[in-house]
Amino acid sequence: MIREQFHFVGVCGTAMGSVAAGMIEKGYTVTGSDQSVYPPMSTFLEKKGVQIMEGYRAGNIPDETTTVVIGNAISRGNDEAEAVLDRRLRYMSLPEVLKEYFLRGRRNYVVSGTHGKTTTSSILAWLFESAGKKPGFMIGGIPANFGQGARFTESDFVVMEGDEYDTAFFDKRSKFLHYLPELVVMNNIEFDHADIYNNLEEIILTFSRLLKVVPRNGLALINGDDQNCLIAAKDSPCPIKKVGFGESCDLQITNIEYLPTGSSFVIDGEGFEVPMVGEFNVRNAAMAVCSAKFAGLKPEEIRKGLLSFEGIARRQQERGEVNGVTVVDDFAHHPTAIGLAIDGLRQKYPSRRLWVIFEPRSNTTRRNIFQDDLAMALKKADCVVIPSIPDSKKVAVNERLDPEKLAADISNEGARSWYLGEVEEIVEHVSSLAKGGDVIAILSNGGFGGIHEKLLNSLRD
Repeated sequence: MIREQFHFVGVCGTAMGSVAAGMIEKGYTVTGSDQSVYPPMSTFLEKKGVQIMEGYRAGNIPDETTTVVIGNAISRGNDEAEAVLDRRLRYMSLPEVLKEYFLRGRRNYVVSGTHGKTTTSSILAWLFESAGKKPGFMIGGIPANFGQGARFTESDFVVMEGDEYDTAFFDKRSKFLHYLPELVVMNNIEFDHADIYNNLEEIILTFSRLLKVVPRNGLALINGDDQNCLIAAKDSPCPIKKVGFGESCDLQITNIEYLPTGSSFVIDGEGFEVPMVGEFNVRNAAMAVCSAKFAGLKPEEIRKGLLSFEGIARRQQERGEVNGVTVVDDFAHHPTAIGLAIDGLRQKYPSRRLWVIFEPRSNTTRRNIFQDDLAMALKKADCVVIPSIPDSKKVAVNERLDPEKLAADISNEGARSWYLGEVEEIVEHVSSLAKGGDVIAILSNGGFGGIHEKLLNSLRD
């Protein structure tokens, strides 16, 4: 019998690395390669026993390899991808590996939507953990309760953050279509991922396809207040329950109270409290509660789990306070998410002047499709800083966001706003104007040149 041996192309990506380590734990031999090999992922993989090669070369693929796992970031022209095709090797996408080696036969809870996936899936995974279920999970952030974004266990329960992005260069279906869901959460649907979707209708279509693979004994929990979710759920063959604030929802969220340290609400006749602020976090928590109840958790188990939930890295995470100035890290990058994040910050820090430094870094926000929407979202802050666009040359000039115009439009809407190209310039400007009591929220889906620590150090000086 030939022993299976796997080679991961793009192994240092967060999801790829986590699955590679999971395959090692299952007893397989695993090698991998990546263009950027550096800690913490490189040291994590080496400790797990994954041999890593830096750079992409045809010779990196060991002769003994039986399956090559090709990451989502890999495209035709990559030396190893071309070698796989030339040699007629067996190859799989990462979602296919998850499906065949980790998800088949399990009770998979897939959390989808344009916004709130990471928070909802993190809360749900922790509810299972707090109740002693020891779930497996794959989450696109790092829940503070776990300290890691993925793990694989022998539990029946697996929580998956379900991404609508495409699977691989050879499979343009959404990743979440591979996840064999027993339950699907559909938080909301908006236009995003402008690099792979042409319009909102295409996105609604892929979400409707997700519902078509939920079994008859499963469930889809959809946002009953979101018209696009209702369209996606039309004629769905699986059971549907609408969750939301509206009276037409099957499971209505009521009796909401917002406090500086948390929020309380009632759903399905039971009261719950979560140590997070903002309407969007009440929605996220309510979806997690309904999912946990479907799984069989008792209300008292859910209440205990919610109260001990510690949040997620880079979701309204305080990075430090200097001389009364608080620096907050947040991941929001879609106009709707930005607006909701600012609303949440207003609730958490009432009566304080709010700065927002927004980096337009995602494939969609680098484009001018949200030129006006971003201004309408960001005007909710008191002071806004817009930097230059990272890797702007990857977007055609006629499709590219105009950050200088964005800053001007925000100023015209009543907030103070500046276009400042580079991180050092931003740090110097903001630290010179910030005063005690200010909150500075940095919104980016990347590292943003280490701006958080640079700003804190500058405020100290």
